[in-house]
Amino acid sequence: QVQLVESGGGLVQPGGSLRLSCEASLSIFGIYTMGWYRQAPGKQRELVATIGSGGNTNYAESMKERFTISRDNFKNTVYLQMNSLKPEDTAVYYCYMPLGPGYWGQGTQVTVSS
Repeated sequence: QVQLVESGGGLVQPGGSLRLSCEASLSIFGIYTMGWYRQAPGKQRELVATIGSGGNTNYAESMKERFTISRDNFKNTVYLQMNSLKPEDTAVYYCYMPLGPGYWGQGTQVTVSS
């Protein structure tokens, strides 16, 4: 059983920044691709970004200029740096590990509002 614990969400004004963190309870975290997804009210969950074991990254087109995914394998943690936030970025952000059945974190709320 893998546990993913997200943190770093909150309320931010438009144009602001947040950094989300997701810590995994898995000592061999470094060999797995990790991902961030988000789900806004009334919408389907969508991909934000992924990062491979070698550090290769992939982003949703609408976020690639503003968001940066990174990882620290010594801390079993993946990060999502979000800049120039917009109200439409308001959502619950989830960490995902595609291992076996797939594991999701509990989510962290990001609200962008003035």
